[in-house]
Amino acid sequence: MTKKILPLLLAMLSAASYAATPPNTLIVAQGLDDIVSLDPAEANELSSIQTVPSLYQRLVQPDRDNPAKIMPILAASWEADAAAKTLTIKLKPDAKFASGNPLRPEDVIFSWSRAVKLNKSPAFILNVLGWDAGNIDGQLKKVDDHTLQLHWTADVSPAVALNILSTPIASIVDEKLVAANVKGDDFGNAWLKMHSAGSGAWKMRVYQPHQAIVLDANDTSPTGAPKLKNIIIKNVPDPASRRLLIQQGDADVARDLGADQISALQDKPGIKVLSIPSAEQNYLAFNTGNSANPLLNNPALWEAARWLVDYEGITKDLLKGQYFVHQSFLPIGFPGALENNPYKFDPAKAKAILAKAGIKDAHFTLDVENKPPFITLAQSMQASFAQGGVKIDLLPAAGSQVYARVRAKQHQAAIRLWIPDYFDAHSNASAFAWNDGKSSTVAGLNGWKIPELNQQTLAAVAEPDPAKRLGLYTKMQEELQQSSPYVFVDQGKTQIVIRDNVKGYQQGLNADMVWYDRVTK
Repeated sequence: MTKKILPLLLAMLSAASYAATPPNTLIVAQGLDDIVSLDPAEANELSSIQTVPSLYQRLVQPDRDNPAKIMPILAASWEADAAAKTLTIKLKPDAKFASGNPLRPEDVIFSWSRAVKLNKSPAFILNVLGWDAGNIDGQLKKVDDHTLQLHWTADVSPAVALNILSTPIASIVDEKLVAANVKGDDFGNAWLKMHSAGSGAWKMRVYQPHQAIVLDANDTSPTGAPKLKNIIIKNVPDPASRRLLIQQGDADVARDLGADQISALQDKPGIKVLSIPSAEQNYLAFNTGNSANPLLNNPALWEAARWLVDYEGITKDLLKGQYFVHQSFLPIGFPGALENNPYKFDPAKAKAILAKAGIKDAHFTLDVENKPPFITLAQSMQASFAQGGVKIDLLPAAGSQVYARVRAKQHQAAIRLWIPDYFDAHSNASAFAWNDGKSSTVAGLNGWKIPELNQQTLAAVAEPDPAKRLGLYTKMQEELQQSSPYVFVDQGKTQIVIRDNVKGYQQGLNADMVWYDRVTK
């Protein structure tokens, strides 16, 4: 089926094919080269995190209009017992997967258990609950045909537990369908990389890596059938080509356009440019565990680097308002986010810091995705760091290659993107300020050993008083802002270009908050 369908679809998408897209099909042009997997237990890249919510649902998810509020999706109701650290959840009795199989407590238990046991990149999110491969089976139990109870061992409140269960890795998969496609002990991972087994508004027809994702409407989705019949997400690596497709009417939506493309499309007939607040942040990370370059573990290099980034030039001149300077690990829009930006481009100050530390011939390699805004940041840093006497050798590659190198801890430094996994400060704190030596957190992948910060992170997530809790996160932000192997550069404003006949598109602060189900043309 794939071999027959995909060439036809791709031919249909060529710029010369037509000047209007099919009425019941949404054509999305974007880059897809970063995708490693569409298994919700493994998906952790921007494009996959944007796609998974169309295919899968969670028991609870953030409200579309108020993400601080948790809404039931596959859950009908729940009862929390903070003292016992349990949630008793009743499932919607009539909920079904796209396959037609009914939703059961067994599906929920299987989904969370496999995610923990597979221990792929996003597993650290569920590890926050104290779940690991050795104890997960004892934390989940079926109460009756429509009820399950979960227990957690970590010192977190039920509110934080619910926020964690609202993340893409907590998506519920159809156990019966996945079990039929298990190979060895892979829990169906190889099959789910390119197929779907969910209850979302859409189901996978075909996914061809680096080419296209084709989705069909799931008319039996528990949250209702989508308005359109199909979505074709076409991989168009070149931003200029994406601009041409949307301008000619050969695409309905264009994502990941650079600042120049957005500027060229402003005020064009038939086109609307949406500017949407985003929690997306770009940062530079040094791999302190890379023994090939001991300089990476030197706090003096980290400090000097903060004065060698041309923040204003990047955000205003190069990225032209698509991003704004933000130098803290919590994004603006999250309660408690620091809004001060104490660093600016000052190569003389950086030189003095390096000289005082006795650092000479400073240099490192920088892994970066070969697309905007990442390559734009990297090229700017290469030039600005050189003014401070620091040489950067760029290693540009496709997104999937950069992800693989960073996850294998092979990088010296990297330009990375971060978006919170759930609407809670702990989402970012547990990534940047937590390294237990096992989880694939940002700190873990960059070899940063931080026992004191680990304790601060645990204290903050366990603090029951909201005001005191925000104070703890303020202290942590200040500490990482001043001394860490990270240089936080900017925060995004997502700009999406749509044809003016496209109605009902919605996107939120976090990466997984992309909704196509209400779109009409």
